[in-house]
Amino acid sequence: MKTMYDVQQLLKKHGTIIYTGDRALDLALMEEELRELHEWNIIERTLYIAGLRILRNEMSTVRE
Repeated sequence: MKTMYDVQQLLKKHGTIIYTGDRALDLALMEEELRELHEWNIIERTLYIAGLRILRNEMSTVRE
């Protein structure tokens, strides 16, 4: 996983589409969904960590 698109496709594959119109809120909700998928052992740790890295990097650009 290398891009935001990859994270969105992973979430979509598991039935989650997030769009509120607020980019920071979207990223926070995506992070929560990713965390839940990992906690429920639906995705493996490597995907979880890669997704978190991408989301947090994107969040840092939104806050600037």
